Amino acid sequence: MSNTALLAPNPTAPARHLHAVVGAPASPAAPAAPVGTAPRGFALYVGLHELKAAADGVSLSTIVTALRQTLADLAPHAESYATVALAPAHAGGRDVDVVRLALHEPSAIARTKQDEPDPDHVAGGVTIDISRRRVHIDGEPAALTFKEFELLQYLVLREGRTIERTELVASLWSHADDGETPGERTIDVHVRRLRAKLGRYEDIVRTVRGIGYRFDRHADVVIRFGHGTPSPDRF
Repeated sequence: MSNTALLAPNPTAPARHLHAVVGAPASPAAPAAPVGTAPRGFALYVGLHELKAAADGVSLSTIVTALRQTLADLAPHAESYATVALAPAHAGGRDVDVVRLALHEPSAIARTKQDEPDPDHVAGGVTIDISRRRVHIDGEPAALTFKEFELLQYLVLREGRTIERTELVASLWSHADDGETPGERTIDVHVRRLRAKLGRYEDIVRTVRGIGYRFDRHADVVIRFGHGTPSPDRF
Protein backbone atom coordinates (compact mmCIF):
# COMPACT_ATOMS: atom_id res chain seq x y z
CA MET A 1 0.00 0.00 0.00
CA SER A 2 1.16 3.55 -0.66
CA ASN A 3 1.31 5.61 2.50
CA THR A 4 1.07 8.81 0.48
CA ALA A 5 -2.17 7.70 -1.10
CA LEU A 6 -3.52 6.67 2.28
CA LEU A 7 -2.94 10.04 3.86
CA ALA A 8 -3.63 12.40 0.98
CA PRO A 9 -7.36 13.01 0.35
CA ASN A 10 -8.52 12.70 -3.24
CA PRO A 11 -8.92 16.31 -4.41
CA THR A 12 -11.50 15.29 -7.02
CA ALA A 13 -13.67 13.38 -4.57
CA PRO A 14 -16.77 15.25 -3.41
CA ALA A 15 -17.03 16.01 0.30
CA ARG A 16 -19.10 13.36 1.99
CA HIS A 17 -20.71 13.10 5.37
CA LEU A 18 -22.35 10.10 6.97
CA HIS A 19 -25.66 10.52 8.76
CA ALA A 20 -27.47 8.50 11.39
CA VAL A 21 -30.50 6.66 10.02
CA VAL A 22 -33.56 7.82 11.95
CA GLY A 23 -35.96 5.06 12.85
CA ALA A 24 -33.54 2.25 11.98
CA PRO A 25 -34.37 -1.07 13.67
CA ALA A 26 -32.49 -1.63 16.89
CA SER A 27 -29.64 -4.10 16.87
CA PRO A 28 -30.10 -7.35 18.81
CA ALA A 29 -29.12 -7.06 22.45
CA ALA A 30 -25.47 -7.88 23.03
CA PRO A 31 -24.58 -10.73 25.43
CA ALA A 32 -24.22 -9.66 29.04
CA ALA A 33 -20.67 -8.59 29.93
CA PRO A 34 -18.73 -10.83 32.33
CA VAL A 35 -18.97 -9.85 35.98
CA GLY A 36 -16.52 -7.10 36.85
CA THR A 37 -16.33 -5.72 33.32
CA ALA A 38 -18.19 -3.01 31.43
CA PRO A 39 -18.37 -2.11 27.72
CA ARG A 40 -15.95 0.74 27.00
CA GLY A 41 -16.23 1.01 23.23
CA PHE A 42 -15.94 -1.09 20.10
CA ALA A 43 -13.64 -1.82 17.19
CA LEU A 44 -14.83 -1.59 13.59
CA TYR A 45 -12.53 -3.34 11.10
CA VAL A 46 -12.86 -1.94 7.58
CA GLY A 47 -11.38 -3.94 4.72
CA LEU A 48 -10.82 -1.69 1.71
CA HIS A 49 -7.71 -1.63 -0.46
CA GLU A 50 -6.67 1.93 -1.34
CA LEU A 51 -7.00 1.14 -5.06
CA LYS A 52 -10.61 0.01 -4.57
CA ALA A 53 -11.29 3.19 -2.61
CA ALA A 54 -9.81 5.27 -5.42
CA ALA A 55 -12.02 3.44 -7.93
CA ASP A 56 -15.00 4.53 -5.82
CA GLY A 57 -13.79 8.13 -5.99
CA VAL A 58 -12.74 8.37 -2.35
CA SER A 59 -9.64 7.94 -0.17
CA LEU A 60 -9.22 6.07 3.11
CA SER A 61 -8.48 9.29 4.97
CA THR A 62 -11.70 10.83 3.61
CA ILE A 63 -13.68 7.88 4.91
CA VAL A 64 -12.03 8.12 8.32
CA THR A 65 -12.80 11.85 8.49
CA ALA A 66 -16.47 11.21 7.63
CA LEU A 67 -16.79 8.45 10.23
CA ARG A 68 -15.22 10.66 12.89
CA GLN A 69 -17.58 13.52 12.06
CA THR A 70 -20.57 11.21 12.34
CA LEU A 71 -19.28 9.89 15.66
CA ALA A 72 -18.86 13.44 16.94
CA ASP A 73 -22.47 14.22 15.95
CA LEU A 74 -23.90 11.10 17.57
CA ALA A 75 -21.72 10.90 20.68
CA PRO A 76 -19.71 14.08 21.41
CA HIS A 77 -17.98 12.42 24.36
CA ALA A 78 -16.59 9.53 22.29
CA GLU A 79 -12.88 9.23 21.66
CA SER A 80 -11.53 7.60 18.50
CA TYR A 81 -8.28 6.25 17.13
CA ALA A 82 -7.59 5.07 13.58
CA THR A 83 -4.51 3.47 12.09
CA VAL A 84 -3.54 2.12 8.68
CA ALA A 85 -3.34 -1.68 8.44
CA LEU A 86 -0.32 -2.56 6.29
CA ALA A 87 0.09 -6.00 4.75
CA PRO A 88 2.37 -7.53 2.11
CA ALA A 89 1.35 -6.27 -1.34
CA HIS A 90 0.30 -9.72 -2.57
CA ALA A 91 -1.39 -10.99 0.59
CA GLY A 92 -4.37 -13.12 -0.37
CA GLY A 93 -7.80 -13.33 1.18
CA ARG A 94 -10.54 -10.82 1.86
CA ASP A 95 -9.39 -7.30 2.69
CA VAL A 96 -11.23 -7.32 6.02
CA ASP A 97 -9.51 -10.56 7.06
CA VAL A 98 -6.11 -9.14 6.12
CA VAL A 99 -6.90 -6.06 8.21
CA ARG A 100 -7.95 -8.14 11.23
CA LEU A 101 -4.71 -10.11 11.05
CA ALA A 102 -2.55 -7.03 10.58
CA LEU A 103 -4.15 -5.36 13.60
CA HIS A 104 -3.83 -8.50 15.72
CA GLU A 105 -7.53 -9.16 16.25
CA PRO A 106 -7.60 -12.15 18.66
CA SER A 107 -10.12 -14.41 16.93
CA ALA A 108 -8.46 -13.90 13.54
CA ILE A 109 -5.05 -14.74 15.02
CA ALA A 110 -6.41 -17.86 16.73
CA ARG A 111 -7.55 -19.31 13.40
CA THR A 112 -4.07 -19.01 11.91
CA LYS A 113 -2.04 -20.49 14.77
CA GLN A 114 -2.13 -24.09 13.56
CA ASP A 115 -0.88 -23.11 10.09
CA GLU A 116 2.03 -20.94 11.20
CA PRO A 117 5.58 -22.11 10.46
CA ASP A 118 8.16 -22.34 13.22
CA PRO A 119 8.95 -18.68 13.99
CA ASP A 120 12.40 -19.61 15.32
CA HIS A 121 13.56 -21.18 12.06
CA VAL A 122 16.01 -18.81 10.37
CA ALA A 123 17.57 -19.41 6.97
CA GLY A 124 20.80 -17.89 5.65
CA GLY A 125 21.19 -14.30 4.56
CA VAL A 126 19.53 -11.52 6.53
CA THR A 127 16.27 -12.12 8.38
CA ILE A 128 14.63 -9.00 9.80
CA ASP A 129 11.78 -10.01 12.12
CA ILE A 130 9.84 -6.83 12.80
CA SER A 131 7.20 -8.35 15.09
CA ARG A 132 9.78 -10.14 17.28
CA ARG A 133 12.35 -7.34 17.01
CA ARG A 134 15.14 -9.68 15.92
CA VAL A 135 17.76 -9.65 13.18
CA HIS A 136 19.73 -12.73 12.10
CA ILE A 137 22.79 -12.65 9.87
CA ASP A 138 23.54 -16.00 8.18
CA GLY A 139 21.62 -17.78 10.93
CA GLU A 140 23.30 -15.96 13.83
CA PRO A 141 21.54 -13.27 15.93
CA ALA A 142 22.84 -9.76 15.37
CA ALA A 143 23.50 -7.84 18.60
CA LEU A 144 21.69 -4.66 17.59
CA THR A 145 21.03 -2.04 20.24
CA PHE A 146 17.50 -0.76 20.77
CA LYS A 147 18.18 2.40 18.77
CA GLU A 148 19.94 0.50 15.97
CA PHE A 149 16.92 -1.76 15.56
CA GLU A 150 14.59 1.26 15.65
CA LEU A 151 16.64 2.85 12.89
CA LEU A 152 16.61 -0.29 10.74
CA GLN A 153 12.88 -0.83 11.31
CA TYR A 154 12.12 2.78 10.36
CA LEU A 155 13.91 2.34 7.04
CA VAL A 156 12.45 -1.14 6.38
CA LEU A 157 8.86 0.07 6.86
CA ARG A 158 9.56 2.77 4.27
CA GLU A 159 11.36 0.50 1.84
CA GLY A 160 12.63 2.25 -1.29
CA ARG A 161 12.04 5.78 0.06
CA THR A 162 14.99 8.02 0.89
CA ILE A 163 14.68 9.26 4.49
CA GLU A 164 16.31 12.55 5.37
CA ARG A 165 18.47 12.81 8.47
CA THR A 166 16.16 15.45 9.93
CA GLU A 167 13.21 13.05 9.68
CA LEU A 168 15.15 10.28 11.41
CA VAL A 169 16.08 12.58 14.28
CA ALA A 170 12.53 13.92 14.63
CA SER A 171 10.95 10.46 14.54
CA LEU A 172 13.41 8.31 16.51
CA TRP A 173 14.14 10.89 19.20
CA SER A 174 10.68 12.50 19.36
CA HIS A 175 10.41 11.97 23.14
CA ALA A 176 13.97 12.96 24.02
CA ASP A 177 14.76 16.08 26.01
CA ASP A 178 16.39 18.92 24.12
CA GLY A 179 19.77 18.05 25.57
CA GLU A 180 19.43 14.41 24.49
CA THR A 181 18.36 15.01 20.91
CA PRO A 182 21.31 14.19 18.62
CA GLY A 183 22.51 16.27 15.73
CA GLU A 184 22.09 15.04 12.18
CA ARG A 185 25.69 13.80 12.06
CA THR A 186 25.00 11.53 15.02
CA ILE A 187 22.67 9.61 12.71
CA ASP A 188 25.70 8.86 10.53
CA VAL A 189 27.40 7.27 13.54
CA HIS A 190 24.37 5.07 14.27
CA VAL A 191 24.17 4.03 10.62
CA ARG A 192 27.87 3.21 10.54
CA ARG A 193 27.53 0.98 13.60
CA LEU A 194 24.42 -0.67 12.18
CA ARG A 195 26.20 -1.43 8.91
CA ALA A 196 29.15 -2.91 10.78
CA LYS A 197 26.79 -5.39 12.44
CA LEU A 198 25.12 -6.22 9.12
CA GLY A 199 28.53 -7.32 7.83
CA ARG A 200 28.61 -8.28 4.17
CA TYR A 201 24.97 -7.21 3.85
CA GLU A 202 25.69 -3.61 4.85
CA ASP A 203 24.58 -2.35 1.44
CA ILE A 204 20.91 -2.89 2.30
CA VAL A 205 21.20 0.46 4.09
CA ARG A 206 22.12 2.86 1.30
CA THR A 207 23.53 6.36 1.61
CA VAL A 208 21.86 8.90 -0.67
CA ARG A 209 24.50 11.60 -0.84
CA GLY A 210 23.39 14.96 0.48
CA ILE A 211 19.96 13.66 1.56
CA GLY A 212 19.91 10.69 3.92
CA TYR A 213 19.43 6.91 3.86
CA ARG A 214 17.31 4.27 2.12
CA PHE A 215 16.60 0.58 2.72
CA ASP A 216 17.15 -1.55 -0.39
CA ARG A 217 16.15 -5.18 -0.21
CA HIS A 218 17.85 -7.88 -2.27
CA ALA A 219 17.53 -11.62 -2.73
CA ASP A 220 19.32 -12.51 0.51
CA VAL A 221 16.96 -10.46 2.70
CA VAL A 222 13.83 -11.84 4.35
CA ILE A 223 11.47 -9.54 6.23
CA ARG A 224 8.98 -11.03 8.66
CA PHE A 225 6.24 -8.57 9.42
CA GLY A 226 4.12 -10.91 11.54
CA HIS A 227 0.79 -9.89 13.02
CA GLY A 228 0.31 -6.44 14.43
CA THR A 229 3.25 -4.91 12.58
CA PRO A 230 3.51 -1.19 13.39
CA SER A 231 2.18 1.06 10.70
CA PRO A 232 4.48 3.90 9.60
CA ASP A 233 1.59 6.31 9.21
CA ARG A 234 -1.56 7.02 11.19
CA PHE A 235 -4.63 9.05 10.32
